[in-house]
Amino acid sequence: MSPDSRNSEGSVTALSVSRTKGHKKTNIPAGRFITGHGIDGDAHAGDWHRQVSLLGTESIAKIQAAGIDVSPGDFAENVTTKGLCLYELPIGTRLQLGETVRLEVTQIGKTCHHRCQIFHQVGDCVMPREGIFAQVVRGGDVRVGDAIRVLDTVSGIESGA
Repeated sequence: MSPDSRNSEGSVTALSVSRTKGHKKTNIPAGRFITGHGIDGDAHAGDWHRQVSLLGTESIAKIQAAGIDVSPGDFAENVTTKGLCLYELPIGTRLQLGETVRLEVTQIGKTCHHRCQIFHQVGDCVMPREGIFAQVVRGGDVRVGDAIRVLDTVSGIESGA
């Protein structure tokens, strides 16, 4: 177990949205999370199990170490975090962002059907392995710099890839 995976609290380092799927996301200072939907204004929001995507700055640093200039949002993640080893969290984990927003982890990683630009530049992309996906179980507003905390885990949740 890595040192970060033992942490139960980290921080939100970036929030990002895109109006269309398949594009890098644009960073925003704050976002409104809508219960059962996702982040207001994001193309991936909707009634499904991958309403919000999260990726750690620690994962982004792996691609940066390969000499590629990437930033939060470039992997199409909505929430970039620091201090938590997201991909080691079990499905069903509940997270709190800021004062009110609660997410439930529904999927770890994903199949990358179409290789992204980062994969073609580096020969690798961390999002399919280390990105996580969640549903919004309680909405509210989140700002860059807010805390993200692991609350608990819920057993029996399926990823539904």
